[in-house]
Amino acid sequence: MQLHTKDYGVIDYEEKDLFFFPDGLFGFSQVQHFLPLCLNEEEDSTILLLHGVEDPNLAFVVINPFTLDPDYAPTLTEEELSYLGVKNAEELSYYVTCVLREDYLSNTVNLKCPLVINPENHKGMQVILESSGYDYKHTLGSFASVQEKKAAV
Repeated sequence: MQLHTKDYGVIDYEEKDLFFFPDGLFGFSQVQHFLPLCLNEEEDSTILLLHGVEDPNLAFVVINPFTLDPDYAPTLTEEELSYLGVKNAEELSYYVTCVLREDYLSNTVNLKCPLVINPENHKGMQVILESSGYDYKHTLGSFASVQEKKAAV
């Protein structure tokens, strides 16, 4: 299969490579399949570009939130775990959407509504964490100061 993108040209992929969000992402329910592309050189899936298959003009930069804050602790409901086909939240992969700006430290991530993916079957969903203390906009600069404080202890 091929995905024709504006920025990356034609990308060959197999169906097993796709993330499947049956309900889409918030505001984009018409796009259910996303092709993850690694954006960092190590290809360890810390930073991904999720490219919409149904709409190749749609793409999201997502980041593994644990690389920003090792203490990030999303809590999912039993219903959400069941929907994703797991018993424990530790079996899942988490990503948060990133809004990019010219000034790197002004970039923000949404810790309140992570993307949660079962790595076994690539089924995912976006959730709203209830009473989590997380916000929709956390600047990347705020994580640098948190990590500096932890290193000083």
